[in-house]
Amino acid sequence: MTDAVTRAAEVLKDHRESIDRLDAILVYTLAERFKRTQAVGRLKAEHDLPPSDPHREARQMARLEALSQEADLEPELAKKFLTFIISEVIRHHEKLQK
Repeated sequence: MTDAVTRAAEVLKDHRESIDRLDAILVYTLAERFKRTQAVGRLKAEHDLPPSDPHREARQMARLEALSQEADLEPELAKKFLTFIISEVIRHHEKLQK
């Protein structure tokens, strides 16, 4: 291998290690978020509150869009991500209501 190819392989390895660390952060952060939303779901079930809150969801979507623009992240990607998370949270809350 040439020096340039060797150096590229080292840089690639560094990037991948960084991505692996970030993936771990995402997984643990998502787990913590779902622990919180499970607590919210239990509270809603105990007090017969609806599993979803469209007004909060709209505010969160707008907030996430602003954050994604600040972070230089494609807003549509952030919206898809939050839409998925919200749908999972509502699904969990609905299960707790039964």
